[in-house]
Amino acid sequence: MRVLVTGGAGFIGSQIVRTLAAAGHEAVVLDALLPAAHPAGAPTGDTHPADAGAPAPTPVARLHVGDVRDAEAVAEALRGVDAVCHQAAMVGLGKDFAEAPDYVGCNDLGTAVLLAAMERAGVRDLVLAGSMVVYGEGRYECPAHGLVRPGPRAVEALREGHFEPPCPECGAPLRPGLVGEDAPADPRNTYAATKLAQEHLAAVWARATGGRALSLRYHNVYGPGMPRDTPYAGVASFFRSALARGEAPAVFEDGGQRRDFVHVRDIADANLVALEALRAGEARAPGSFAAYNTGSGHPHTVGEMAQALADAYGGPAPVVTGEFRLGDVRHITASSARVARELGWRARVPFEEGVRDFATARMRTPAHSDA
Repeated sequence: MRVLVTGGAGFIGSQIVRTLAAAGHEAVVLDALLPAAHPAGAPTGDTHPADAGAPAPTPVARLHVGDVRDAEAVAEALRGVDAVCHQAAMVGLGKDFAEAPDYVGCNDLGTAVLLAAMERAGVRDLVLAGSMVVYGEGRYECPAHGLVRPGPRAVEALREGHFEPPCPECGAPLRPGLVGEDAPADPRNTYAATKLAQEHLAAVWARATGGRALSLRYHNVYGPGMPRDTPYAGVASFFRSALARGEAPAVFEDGGQRRDFVHVRDIADANLVALEALRAGEARAPGSFAAYNTGSGHPHTVGEMAQALADAYGGPAPVVTGEFRLGDVRHITASSARVARELGWRARVPFEEGVRDFATARMRTPAHSDA
């Protein structure tokens, strides 16, 4: 199988490329190699391939340097391809709403250009990098009112240190649980809105073309090759970057936010399983779309991740700051039972092992960074 991996030089994309190669498949990479995400002069994302803890060199059948919004570049990259693994995206919460045009342009316009080119090229199998952010807050249960959906947290409450969302009916404390794929979407920031739009575009494309599309809704992905010192990376990257600078990881709110941290090797394996299932005709019928939660199945708090990384790295203990970001949600952990049942995928890297691995691994330093 020859697979086009958009964003294939990035943190997750490059691991997918290595996983595809190890399984005997060919990877074609389309990546804009933006300086904000990639080291200067490292076209496959491997900053220090000879160093301990660095990712292995990335085997690529063809490398196309280009933007996924460029129809000509996409058409060239699709030549001879059997399936597409769409990872290219502007990620993270961002700094402020002024970046909304960049997010929409890269994530949604880029996806539309890719899907239109796939239709013209006759490529009908797509695995999309989805995200758990489409849910907003996760699943909550009130002792008196059962399952409830709390709205956005009030700024006044956050400023006073009241981080847990109350029951919208009675104000009582809620018990967080695991959200399923059938839960209503409720994006709470620009990035989340663009990820949901990507799924809608993929579903429309599948119906219109007879294609088959799967979205893997990633949880908090971490591991070797994460970008360092960038506001667009995940929380695990923030903590690891601080430790590399000799600083204590800064934990927002009270550190009790629940997340599902899943290792990048497991995410790459999930993409391989999804692609092989599509190509074998086992996953979905033509014209269909499906989304799958893709996490470890073992939630941890943000504070636990910070402490585990600090312990494994041998750095200063985390500092709980009480700060908050309006686009953040309190708890989001999801059940990955459907992907296990329908595709046979389960995460295999235990939290403790993955954190030890990440604590000693080299991170990628963006070309614009002074680090």
